[in-house]
This record gives sequence, structure tokens and C-alpha cells, in this order.
Amino acid sequence: MAEHRQSRKRRYITWGVAGAAVLAGAGIAAQNSMAATTWPAQKTYTGRAFDTCTAPSLAAMKAWKTNGFYGAAAVYIGGKNRGCAQPNLTASWVKSVNAVGWKLIPLYVGAQPPCQTSRNPERFTATTAAALGKSNAEDAVAKAAALGMKPGSPIYLNMESYDITNKACNDATLTYVRSFTKTLRAKTYRAGLYGFSSSSAKAIATATNRTDLPGNLWYALWDKQYTTTADWPWDPKLYTNHSRGHQYMVNSKETRGGYTITVDRNAWDAPVALVG
Repeated sequence: MAEHRQSRKRRYITWGVAGAAVLAGAGIAAQNSMAATTWPAQKTYTGRAFDTCTAPSLAAMKAWKTNGFYGAAAVYIGGKNRGCAQPNLTASWVKSVNAVGWKLIPLYVGAQPPCQTSRNPERFTATTAAALGKSNAEDAVAKAAALGMKPGSPIYLNMESYDITNKACNDATLTYVRSFTKTLRAKTYRAGLYGFSSSSAKAIATATNRTDLPGNLWYALWDKQYTTTADWPWDPKLYTNHSRGHQYMVNSKETRGGYTITVDRNAWDAPVALVG
């Protein structure tokens, strides 16, 4: 699989290369840093969600909501590797789309692995992974808060495909992800990761050491199956109790209410932003 929304032109280069409410299934160790804080109740959405590179206009969002097919939308809140401008994505937009019933899924395109075959402007190394994970998470929280996404909201880290058989690269990636996750939790934001079932998501799902891994996993598996269970590729005890998202179809050009948008389709059963 290739890059997710960082650049339309680069996206499909390769195929090879989701508080207490989320404790069950994700593993106690993966959530242990949440235990000391009283967390806002998780807001869960179960149903269809879409993601698209640039947040649509408010008019388009209102028109699409009346159709009722989708109930949630992913938005790219920040990161140096974010591929599209976001002229519509403001605190006012977030408040308005929330008011008409949309659930929002915050995505942050952080630094990427050193062995990744791409031209992303920000990468980490084994030496910088922990520090960049921390600073990226701090920036992600600041961006989410500025948009009106309150503590208790999830932030999904966008991790693109890389060679997970490269041990040094994979170790550095897990260090970065753990640092990002730990920092989010220290600021009372829930941690999630978007990645590919053959690569970045697999690295998280199959890691033996579960400490400080994201409590929610959003996996890209483009099999056109609207499910978060039937095609779940890993241990069925992982990421249960509303902790999974599944990107099952990409580049779907759809017209609803007179507005045409090219989106990716997702089956969603996981946290969404707390807005207010």
C-alpha cells in the first residue's frame, strides 16, 4: 500500500510495503498510563465514516449529512507531512458540522520512518524518534484544542507503509509511536493509529511489548468489506470494545446533495472527537 492522503500523486505507489472504556481488548499494558487520570467519557461512533484529503466546505457537509449514508468524517488536523491545505478546517467549521450531527475523527500526519520510500519532509531516526514523538504529539494536541476538540478526544497518528522486517527501522518506529502515545495520554487525549494491515498497523497489532501503544487501531485493508471484525487480521482479543476502524475502499467518487467528493470509505467502531 502507498501513502495515505499525504499526496494524491504518491498515494498508490505500493501495496505490500482504533479512559476505561477502551481498556478491554487493547491490553492493560497498552493503556497503563491512562489509569491515574479521571478521563472524560469516550464518545464512540459505530457506522460508516469517510475521509478525504481536504475537509469539505460547510455547505457540502450539510448536504452530505441529509443523505444519511455517512455519520462521521476524518479530518487532517496537522503535521508537517500533511498533504493538503485545509482552508475550511477551522474551529467554527468544527462547531458547525458537529451541530448538524457529524462525528469527527482527528488525524495527524506525523514524522515518518527512516526506511520509508517517500519524500516526506519530516522523518525520525533511531536517535530522534522519542523526541519527535513527544513534540509531534504536543503539536497534535495544540492543533486539536485550537479546533475545539476537547480532552478525551482521540487523535489518530497517520503512519505510512514501511518495511517492518527492517528491525532497526521498526524499532525506531515503535519508539516514536510509544512516545507520541504517552504524550497524548499525559494531556488527556486518547491515542489511535492509522496504518496498513500489511505494514504499520501490523507492526502495532503484533508487537509483543504492548506498553504505551495506541489504544485504538484504524487499519487500511482495501477489500471492500464493511466490517471491523470479519476481516480483522490479528488476535481477535485485541482492540475490542469499540477500538477499531477499517478503511475498506479508497478513491470513491460520490455525489450527495449536489456535491461531488472523492472519499475513502471506512467501517467505524471507535472513539470520535469531543467537541465544545
